[in-house]
Amino acid sequence: MRFCVLGSGSKGNCTLIESGITSLLIDAGFSGKEITRRMALINRSPEDLDAILITHEHGDHVSGAGVLSRRYKLPVSNPATHQAAATRVKQLHQRWEFDTGTGFVVSDLDIHPFRTSHDTVDPVGFLISDGVNSVAYCTDTGKITTLIRQRLRQCQALILESNYDPAMLLNGPYPMHIKQRVRSNHGHLANNDAAAFLVELCDTEVQHVMLAHLSETNNHPDLVMAQVQQQLGNRARNFHLELARQDRPSRLITVGENKSEQKEGEGEETISFQRQDGRGESCIRP
Repeated sequence: MRFCVLGSGSKGNCTLIESGITSLLIDAGFSGKEITRRMALINRSPEDLDAILITHEHGDHVSGAGVLSRRYKLPVSNPATHQAAATRVKQLHQRWEFDTGTGFVVSDLDIHPFRTSHDTVDPVGFLISDGVNSVAYCTDTGKITTLIRQRLRQCQALILESNYDPAMLLNGPYPMHIKQRVRSNHGHLANNDAAAFLVELCDTEVQHVMLAHLSETNNHPDLVMAQVQQQLGNRARNFHLELARQDRPSRLITVGENKSEQKEGEGEETISFQRQDGRGESCIRP
């Protein structure tokens, strides 16, 4: 498996996940043109994609989903979000419905959506596995719940929110009601909470950590890294840690790489989905 965060932050979020024969986007929060441009920077194209998975309906996660779906005949998943984001995404080529907490399959990838804690209709994160390795995606959550802990301990690579520095938020320009929203249990994850959770993951198989959705107003990369170093100390070496950028893609990371080989830079029911153009597995619903 490989992944690349094409961009992450309040202006847009989009992540590519790929295996041997399957390629997915998690969120499409930039314009279709911008997503295409960023994919080209890592020698990829929307024509390679099999589906788009949506975490929730906010514009910085869905703004390009409709145009990519129509132009490249891509299915888009997350039923509650479809309704909430209808005015933004408009017509989709194909809609896939899933139940949060119930796994489904796209070609050779097993996908397990889990609930996050955000002020939207049905916010989710994803645990995606090729049967050997797995990548977890968890942003836009005001807290790390017991369920999130269970899911994220199962991965080898983790894309985790580290949205704001509490002092910068408190003293920053946002009006008080926005500050209260951001730091609430249904808002975003603070640097100290993200770092504290990484401490819990030190005894797991997590190797790669990409900290994402950094606020450009209420955070700074140096503060994120300082918080991680403060809480993890020498245990920070347990992870290959990177920060996702708003303005450009990360490198394309191979999951399962031995740390010494790194280059720069409960049983759930499964549903399989069939694309209308014949790609993917046959549809099975309970």
